[in-house]
Amino acid sequence: MCGIAGAIDLSSRPIPDLGRRLDLMNEMQVHRGPDGHATWKHDRGHVGFAHRRLAIIDLSTGDQPMTDGHGSWISYNGEIYNYIELRAELGGSGFRTTSDTEVALRAYQKWGAECLQKFRGMFAFSLWDDTTDTLFCARDRFGIKPLYYAEVNGVFYFASEIKTLVPFLPAVETDVDGLKDYLCFQFCLGGKTLFKGVRELLPGHMLTVRDGKVTVSRYWEVYYQPDFNHTGMYFESAIQDLVAESVALHLRSDVPVGAYLSGGLDSSIVASLAVEKEGPSFLSFTGRFGSDPAYDESGYARELADWKGFKMLDVDIGADDFVKTIEKVIYHLDYPVAGPGSFPQYVVSALAAKHRKVVLGGQGGDEIFGGYTRYLVAYFEQCIKGAIEGSMHSGRYVVTYESIIPNLVALKNYKPMLQEFWRDGLFEDLDRRYFRLINRAPSLGDEINWAGLGQYDPFETFHGIFNGDNVGHESYFDSMTHFDFKTLLPALLQVEDRVSMAHGLESRVPFLDHRIVELAATIPADVKFENGNMKHVLRSAMRSKLPASISNRQDKMGFPVPLHEWITSPGPVRDFVRDVFSSQQARSRELIDNSRVLKRMDGETQFGRQIWGLLSLELWQRAFHDRAHEFRQRLNKPVEEVKL
Repeated sequence: MCGIAGAIDLSSRPIPDLGRRLDLMNEMQVHRGPDGHATWKHDRGHVGFAHRRLAIIDLSTGDQPMTDGHGSWISYNGEIYNYIELRAELGGSGFRTTSDTEVALRAYQKWGAECLQKFRGMFAFSLWDDTTDTLFCARDRFGIKPLYYAEVNGVFYFASEIKTLVPFLPAVETDVDGLKDYLCFQFCLGGKTLFKGVRELLPGHMLTVRDGKVTVSRYWEVYYQPDFNHTGMYFESAIQDLVAESVALHLRSDVPVGAYLSGGLDSSIVASLAVEKEGPSFLSFTGRFGSDPAYDESGYARELADWKGFKMLDVDIGADDFVKTIEKVIYHLDYPVAGPGSFPQYVVSALAAKHRKVVLGGQGGDEIFGGYTRYLVAYFEQCIKGAIEGSMHSGRYVVTYESIIPNLVALKNYKPMLQEFWRDGLFEDLDRRYFRLINRAPSLGDEINWAGLGQYDPFETFHGIFNGDNVGHESYFDSMTHFDFKTLLPALLQVEDRVSMAHGLESRVPFLDHRIVELAATIPADVKFENGNMKHVLRSAMRSKLPASISNRQDKMGFPVPLHEWITSPGPVRDFVRDVFSSQQARSRELIDNSRVLKRMDGETQFGRQIWGLLSLELWQRAFHDRAHEFRQRLNKPVEEVKL
């Protein structure tokens, strides 16, 4: 795990002060690579790379940027877990290191862009091909590792984090289309970011710069093609084999590996399989809100650790921690995404980084196998519709009204969601219904200057993803999980990357192996979601690896944060939030009326996300918009004066 950055002049002219620019990019990402840093500049001065290193594999000879000795260079972030097998396929002789980075470089030399089809892992890298004067960049299939880019005055800049690009932007401005996406989903769609002029290279895509032209193309897609020729037992056996293999691959490291452990199904599966390989010395980490038992799920994590016989460290998280760290969290995120879980993840990562350089996590299981309660809500409506129309027993996909009833207990904490969902549009088209289920904008009102956000409609982008050609339209379940896989998952992975790398910690996610994802896309919805039982096939496949209390859980909350209680009760968080929204800068925002946000602080429901979303937005503007001049000034200062 590392930080990469670089620049190339689109007209092949020398870039003024290229060395200083690269050094600055390295300094902006110092947290991503505490073990070393270096830069490379082409002899012509028109292209160069910067690299920060967190040494995980080949601790002594894997420094970057790395060259093949013939003019080509690579700056690489991530891990190729099957690098040992690829090294053998490439021919073991001639390698100068034992690193996966050199394998990536040699693989490109042999196979060109097709090398991406060979890689199993997480990665974002830039490679200069001197034989063709081409910059080649790529990002892994799922977006585990980040890559952003911007074109400024004829120079193409790229980096692992947006903050690294900010000093080169002519101004720090909000992308209003990205903001509109954020207000709907709390993440952006289609490669947009909240920064005007900055784009994200989408997961499963590659980018080339040649002859002044920037070209982006997709190299991987997941196709939902249900396999009705095999039984649930067949799929369970395949899942067992593939997940166990993936965990074993993700344990490849030249430093000790630990794990995040939340007590939920996914992280518990990963930790259970890992300890079988690593033994009782395996170490896991969790966080808990000890002051409020309703938000403390650490007991489940402790039960697994005791059951499997490995050590778990935990950290008690409180309101003071929120006040102390939340501005750092938003800064490291680059721009706000997803829910408040990024805050406790940041605190747990700080604990883990004191003991390990690598941790495993369970990210991806919900989107691959269908673990979100809203899928149950959506299908419950369709069951009612089917019962009324007399069609609920036709087709292979929709669970029946009778079979879903026993699993509705999972909705006991979601009555406000049900009330809002059914308030309008009942039984409309499936895409409209799911959009309504995930759209957070209707709960916002005159706090937002909607007229200032233009005519862009996020539903149009949503519609294109939800109804993608790679998804069979017969399955509502596949359409829902596919949308979340393509949008929510990369947002959660952004959080996963930033909160770990903020502490120089590498986070690995074994569920996100393309063989697992491609298998899951062939499992019929009535197998994955049997009788409305979320993640049914994964739960059944891994039951023997978990205590019954975890494998049978229906009430996992997803690292909930008692933010509602902290905001609505006297204390440090309420004071902090009021101070943030009351500041002169907050009251002068063009697109958000924070005085109105203050008035609604006490009116939000327990698990509402509007105050969180707007607080994150204001803290982001404070960190970047209000300090834009400081970022620009860094270009004119010696690098050693840069303070992050």
